[in-house]
Amino acid sequence: MKRHAGVLLSITSLPSKYGIGCFDQAAYDFVDWLEKSGQKYWQILPLGSTSHGGAYDSPYQAYSAFAGNPYFISLDALIKEGVLTEEECAAVDFGANEEQVDYELLSKNRLPLLHKAYERSEIYKNEDFKKFCDDNFWWLDDYALFMSVRSYLGDQGWTQWPEDIRMHYGPALDYYRGLLYFDIEFQKYMQFKFYEQWSALKKYANDKHIEIVGDIPIYVSPDGSDVWAQPELFQLDENNKMVNIAGCPPDNFAADGQVWGNPLYNWDYHKKTNYHWWVTRLWYSFKLYDVVRIDHFRGFDEYFSIPASTGKAKDGLWEKGPGMDLFKTLEKELGERKFIAEDLGLMTDGVRKLVKDSGFPNMKVLQFAWNVADTTGVNEYLPHNFGRNNVVYTGTHDNETVAGWYAGLTEAGKEQIRDYIDDHHTDDADMYKKLIRMAMMCASETCIVPIQDWAGLDNSARMNTPGTVDNNWSWRMKAELLTDELSEEVLAMTKRFNRANWAALDALKKAAEEAAKKAAKAAVAEAGIDDEDETDSEVVMEIGLDAEEMIVEVELTSEAVVAAESESETK
Repeated sequence: MKRHAGVLLSITSLPSKYGIGCFDQAAYDFVDWLEKSGQKYWQILPLGSTSHGGAYDSPYQAYSAFAGNPYFISLDALIKEGVLTEEECAAVDFGANEEQVDYELLSKNRLPLLHKAYERSEIYKNEDFKKFCDDNFWWLDDYALFMSVRSYLGDQGWTQWPEDIRMHYGPALDYYRGLLYFDIEFQKYMQFKFYEQWSALKKYANDKHIEIVGDIPIYVSPDGSDVWAQPELFQLDENNKMVNIAGCPPDNFAADGQVWGNPLYNWDYHKKTNYHWWVTRLWYSFKLYDVVRIDHFRGFDEYFSIPASTGKAKDGLWEKGPGMDLFKTLEKELGERKFIAEDLGLMTDGVRKLVKDSGFPNMKVLQFAWNVADTTGVNEYLPHNFGRNNVVYTGTHDNETVAGWYAGLTEAGKEQIRDYIDDHHTDDADMYKKLIRMAMMCASETCIVPIQDWAGLDNSARMNTPGTVDNNWSWRMKAELLTDELSEEVLAMTKRFNRANWAALDALKKAAEEAAKKAAKAAVAEAGIDDEDETDSEVVMEIGLDAEEMIVEVELTSEAVVAAESESETK
């Protein structure tokens, strides 16, 4: 029986001296930490290019379904390339709070650094860059032009642009391509560096037997290149204005419902094209990730449609989505792939059937399991009701931290949980560990725990509060959080409940043995011993001497090594 575990951590939340997590050494260090902690998965949030200095820079409102976030480009890597200097990066203000992302400062100060790197790169001479542009022209050309025009017109949303370019007319496209040639090339440069660096990081993780769980929003941003360049894919009128927009009725996350404002898909058109855009989107996603979590999966069964004219959730209604027709097409075109169906929110028989028919594992969130008004035990989020084909979470990016959530419960709510696990002695401050334990021991094939929950952090480390736009997506982790002690705690519980990534742990053990053998041979060689048959270096390893002990404490000869071995055996 295959059982796995993983950790949820947004790239933005990685520690960094440059204001936001990125593809620098901290990302590689986190992969190493996952490896020694026995984890199989690193789940991240969407990697898309978000608003530059916007109100909240939500990863679920990206400028493109395909482009990556330039903020994630490692400045240290650019320093190594010689296109930036340490002094230039150190002179920039990225914000004083190491636990919060300041998106306004990033927009003001980080993008100019990237532009400076571009100016020095002579990227037009780079054959890999040329190939990247050729391979990705089908989305990259529109995206780069979109971002360049948007900047040129004072960062106005595309619906406010002059009619010719707003309507994507050919002559206007040609005009701006000529006018903004170097701005367009800069945008392509950033996408090239993003893809290059992310590919290297993903390979590093995969080589350590760790898989990346990516996250794609079901919808695209209303102010994005996808809607501007391909309006036929969406419910727009003859002037390319939205007719209906996305949202949801009241649910566990928002009592009054939510208005997301995303354009809804023209599913009739998608069906006529055999879902070409969706096939392409998922094909590209699996170049970036090993597993794809599809946000708001229920929207493929039914989606909530809100009239754009009112923009109020109370005026919305449910419409039928493409259902299994889409997923049968995806399987036919892409083969079997690993998906996670985010089916949270209002559950209906239709959604349950779609999840079952797709065969995708769905999500279980422990924080939804208890309600003092419900003592029937039938809640589908209670662990005893779980099947195997799902992914259990203590919480998601939209939840409180599990420690913060438990602390905020009423005494009756806390008592209900303690009754469930028959534990009335653990301190409230440590109950988060019991909740993680509950998730790890349940029947679900996969268990994902946010790093904030493993560390027992309070709600100051919460990523997002649905229905709000301020103070979201900005939490950052301190480097000292990833201790060896925490790793050992995570590994112990992962092993205890048969979720350890033994391929990673065995490879780590083998690498350690090889390193020890190499160090022993080096120590023997430095001691001037002829160790052609490697006997002496093996003895050094067996009696537990490291290289420094050998060189500093004793000048070993071959006879001394044998004597040391004999003395060790006698003891």
